Amino acid sequence: MIDRKVFIRLLLTIGLPIVLQQIISLSLNMIDTFMIGSIGVGELAAVGAANKVYFIFSIICFGIYSGSSIYVSQYWGIRDVRNIRKVIAIEMRIGFFLALFTVVLALVFAPQILHLFVREAGVVAIGASYLRITCFTYLMTAFSFLMSFNSRAIHNLKIPTLASVLAITINTALNYGLIFGNFHLPRLGVEGAAIATLTARFVEMLLILGYVYFSEDHPLAVDGATIRRLDLPLMKRVVKTALPVAMSESAWSIGTTVCFIAYGLLGTSAVAVVQVASVINDLFQCVFFGLGNACAVMIGNELGRNHTKLAYAYGRIFIGINIGFCLVMTAALLLLKGTIIAVYKYDAVTSQMLNLTLIAYALYTTPKMMSYVHICGILRSGGDTKFCMFCDLIGIWCVAIPMSFLAAVVWKLPLHWVVALSFSDELVKAMVTLWRFRSKKWIHVLVHKEQECEINGA
Repeated sequence: MIDRKVFIRLLLTIGLPIVLQQIISLSLNMIDTFMIGSIGVGELAAVGAANKVYFIFSIICFGIYSGSSIYVSQYWGIRDVRNIRKVIAIEMRIGFFLALFTVVLALVFAPQILHLFVREAGVVAIGASYLRITCFTYLMTAFSFLMSFNSRAIHNLKIPTLASVLAITINTALNYGLIFGNFHLPRLGVEGAAIATLTARFVEMLLILGYVYFSEDHPLAVDGATIRRLDLPLMKRVVKTALPVAMSESAWSIGTTVCFIAYGLLGTSAVAVVQVASVINDLFQCVFFGLGNACAVMIGNELGRNHTKLAYAYGRIFIGINIGFCLVMTAALLLLKGTIIAVYKYDAVTSQMLNLTLIAYALYTTPKMMSYVHICGILRSGGDTKFCMFCDLIGIWCVAIPMSFLAAVVWKLPLHWVVALSFSDELVKAMVTLWRFRSKKWIHVLVHKEQECEINGA
C-alpha cells in the first residue's frame, strides 16, 4: 500500500531541487546562446560546436555517476555511510582521470575537433579559442557534478542548488561585462563568455566541496585514506553495474554528436538553429529530469530495503505522471515557439527554419521523455543496466544516425525533417522499455549480500 503523502513529499523533496538545478544550468547555456547570438550567427555556431565536447564529457560523467549512484541510493536506503564513501572514492578517481584526458584532448586538438562540426575556417578559429579556455571547466565539473549527483541519492540538495544559483548569477554578470565590454571590463566577445563560464564553474565547485567537507560527518565526505585504498571487491561490483551505463551514455552522446555533424552539412545557419532549439527544448524538459531522478532515487532506496513490490508500484505511478507532463510540455512548446523565435531576431529564412525545427522537437517530446524516465528513472535503478545499454546502442547507431545522414545527404531534406528522423529511434525505445518494466525482470537488489531479490509477484 502506497502512502500518498510520503510519495508526494519524497517526489517534491527530491524532484523540485533537481528541476531547479536543471533550469539554472540550462538558463546559463541559454544566456550564453542569447548573448553570443547577438554578436553573430557564426559566433553562435562556433560556441555550439565547441560545447559538443563538453556535452560528450558531461554525458559520460552522467553515465559513470548514475551507474555507481545506484549503489549509493540502495546503500542510503539502509543508511550504510561507510560503503557510500567507498563508492564516492571510486567515482572520484574515475572522474578525475576522465576530465584530465578530455582537457588534454581539447587543448591539443581543438581545431581538428571543431572542423568535424563546421567547415568555415573563421568559425573554427573562434570555436577553438573558446574551447581552449572552457576545457578547464571539465576538471571542476567532474567534482561538482559528482557531489551534486550523489546528493540526490541521499536527499540533500539544498547547497548544490544554491551553488548553481550563484554560478549562473556570476556567469550572467561576467558574460554581460566580458562579451560586450560593460562594467569597465575589456570587450572580449566569445573569449569573454569562456572566461565567465570558467569562473562560474570554479566558484560552484568550491562551494559544493566546501560544504561537503566542512559539514559535520557528511555522508559524501571521503577521506584521503579511503581514496588511496580502494575496496577492490566493491569496485568490481560497482564497475560491473556502472560500465554498461557509462558505455551507453558515451555511445549515445557520441552518436548524438554524429547527428549534429549531419545537421552541420546543411550550413552554419542550421548549426545555429539546432543550438537554439536544443537549449530551448532542454529547458522545457527540465521537469522530466527532476521526475526521472526522483524516480531513480525513490525506487533505488526501496530496493535497498528489499521492498520490491513498493518499488514496482512507484514505477507505475511515475509512468502515469510522466505521460501527463509530456502532453503539457508538448503543448507549451508549440504555443510559445513564436515568442521564442521573436527573441532571437533572425532573418526570415532562419526564423522559419527555427520555427519548423521547434515543432519537430515538440512532437518528439512524449516518446523521448518516456524512454528517458523508463531507462534512467526505473530500469537502471533496479540494476538492469545491460538491457538499457543495448536499447541505447541499437537506437542511436542503428536507427538515428543512419536516418540523419540519409535525410541530409541522400534525400537532401530540410533541417526540420533531418531532426525529426534523427529522433525516430525514441518511438521504438519507449515501447520496448515499457515492455521491460512490465516484465519485472529489471528488479535487482545490489546491496546486502549483493544477490538478486525474489521478485515473483512483485
